[in-house]
Order: sequence, then structure tokens, then C-alpha cells
Amino acid sequence: MTTAPCEVSWFSALCDDDYEFLGVPDLNLQSTFAHCRDIALTAEGGGFDNLLLPSGYGLGIDTIAFAAGIAPMLRRMRLLAAIRCGEMWPPQLARQLATLDQMLGGRLTVNIISSDMPGETLASGPRYARTREVMHILATLLNGAGLDHQGEFYRIEGAYSDIKPFQQPYPRLFFGGSSDGALEMGAAHCDVFAIFGEPLAETRSRIDDFRRRAAAFGRRAGFNMSLRPIMAATEGAAWDKAHSLLADIERKTGEAPKPGNHSSERLLGYAARADVHDERLWMGIARATGAPGNTSCLVGTPDQIAAAVLRYYQLGIHSFLLRGFENPQDTVAIGRDLIPLIKAGA
Repeated sequence: MTTAPCEVSWFSALCDDDYEFLGVPDLNLQSTFAHCRDIALTAEGGGFDNLLLPSGYGLGIDTIAFAAGIAPMLRRMRLLAAIRCGEMWPPQLARQLATLDQMLGGRLTVNIISSDMPGETLASGPRYARTREVMHILATLLNGAGLDHQGEFYRIEGAYSDIKPFQQPYPRLFFGGSSDGALEMGAAHCDVFAIFGEPLAETRSRIDDFRRRAAAFGRRAGFNMSLRPIMAATEGAAWDKAHSLLADIERKTGEAPKPGNHSSERLLGYAARADVHDERLWMGIARATGAPGNTSCLVGTPDQIAAAVLRYYQLGIHSFLLRGFENPQDTVAIGRDLIPLIKAGA
């Protein structure tokens, strides 16, 4: 049995998407500092280890500003700050991240997003080229080295920062994707590779493939998986809850949109094969919504869902990003009823 620590993380709705019915806005759950602060404090009190702070160009509140505001209120939980490459000047971003890590006493982690900017649509090759430059610049400056960089997207001479992160050499970098470009870039640069929930056999293959790719660069990486637990006191009640959620989503959102990326296509492929995989992995929400993100669900009692999570843990996934449908109730219930079971079995 593996004895690596198991990290269980939660999701903070900085981008106005903390909705029970995916894609259906709820005015009571709009992104505000107070609402997202309450999510963070509830998650820390509930035993979560880390909290994803997502980023959107036109949605919600700013990730870096929120992280700085909430950092003094936290005592032990880490923050996973999402960074969209191209949005900020990398040397300034390096100083911001180092400052945040100092404020958190070494509890900052960083989620790198390879994305378009407003008014821009880049092919995947150039986007990943820009992301590689950003990750190289960040790693160099956060590690305390000077930098002269002449790239396709950034030209920097004599860059240096005397603000160093608390962690050495720098906070862990998370990155995810399913295309060949994403896999190669992640293998070369990231510390934790993030994937959505997939069947066990395919997950094992993805882990083995990524480990081989990282080894070619002389590197090793950890793995993170995103899942949505749907829990109830009995298995039947959990499935009733799942099917009720699906019916409401289908009624309120209509026809599912087409997949927007490789990850969505993968999840919809599993949904086309079967709604349920490995007893607990339910793809009904992915099928109904076009799988825009974290739509892989585990359905059952807390004991059953914990056992399913631990099967992924045994494959080598030691970081899990959980997300609910009924917040903040799900934050409390998962912290109270699920996390202790996962931790006890890891």
C-alpha cells in the first residue's frame, strides 16, 4: 500500500459558477468577496487541505487579489491560485506569487492555465509555446536567478526579483490537459498533472503514459484528479439525488453544447460507452452539459465514495479536487462525512 500523503481540495467560486444547475446563474451565489471568503473559511474548518481559486477574464473577482485578502484569515489550508498565461507580465507575476507564498507561510500552489486572451484565438501550438515561456520565466525568477530571455512572446533583459517565495525552490505548479501538446508541456514543466475523473483502467494508462513522458525530461510529477461526489445515507438515496440533479439540469439547460476541448471529448466518449463505470463513476452530468469541466461524479454513501477515491489513490493519484452541487451544504457534508474516511484509508 502506498503511504504518500493524500491531499483533498475544494473549489472556490471566484468566477460566478457556484451553481447547483451547471450553467444556470443563481443570483444568491454570485461571486463576491464575502461569499468566496465564507467558502474558504468553511473549507478550512471542514478539513480540506487546499482550495482552488479559479480565474476568468470576464467573470468574478480577481484571483491574486482574493488570495492576498484571504491569506491572513487562514491558518493551515493551502491555496491553489489559477494563473492564465498571457494575462500578466511574468516578472511582475513572479513577485506577486512570491509575496503570496510569504503571506501564506509556504502554503501557495499555482494552477497554470494555457488560455487565449480577450479578443485573441491562438492555435494550441502557439498557446503552449507562450505557456512554456511563462513557466520558464516564473521558475527562474522564483528560484532566485537572474534572467535574460529572448522568446517568441516575451523579451526580457536583466530581470531579477529579490522577493523570494517561502517555499524553495518555488511553489508547486499544477497543469492539466489531454492533447499531445498539453501532455508534453506538462511533462517538461509541471509538478502536479491534473486530470478529470475517468474509469480506472484509462486512468492507469494516463498515469503510466505521463510518467514516461516526464521521465524523458528527467522529471517526476504527482497527479491530481477532479471529481464531484453525490452522497446520501443510502446508495439508493444517492442515485435518486443524482438522477434528480440530472433531470433538473436537462430541464433548465436544454440540449448539451458540443465539446470545447480534448478533455471534454474524452469525458463524452466515456459517457457514450456507459453512464456508470467502475460502480461509482457516473457520467450523466458530463453527457448532459457537454463536459465543460469537472463533471465526473462519484455516487454513493460516504463509505462507498471514499472506497472509490482510494482506488484512484492506489493508482498514484495523491491529490483530489472535489466540488459539490449544493453549496455550502456540500462543503460541510463532504468535510464532515467523506474526508475522514479518505484520510483514514490513505
